[in-house]
Amino acid sequence: MYDYPLDPDWSTQDIIDVIALYNAVEQAYEGGISREDFMKAWRKYTDIVPSKSQQKQLDKAFRNVSGYSIYRVFKASEKEWIQL
Repeated sequence: MYDYPLDPDWSTQDIIDVIALYNAVEQAYEGGISREDFMKAWRKYTDIVPSKSQQKQLDKAFRNVSGYSIYRVFKASEKEWIQL
């Protein structure tokens, strides 16, 4: 168990949506996730975090606590099924 990197300025719904992306990334690593499910979470995430630099910071923070890379899963999303 670890603490997800979250922004205190986000609304409750934003936090729920960002955690949904983190969960989708975990799924990709731990058993796989469909491209459709991942991209649904990704689109909400990019609405909340539109800045590429902030996305990179969150990816690094998430990778540091979980060992999982948001970016690697996104790059793998060109396939129909994502499993890392």
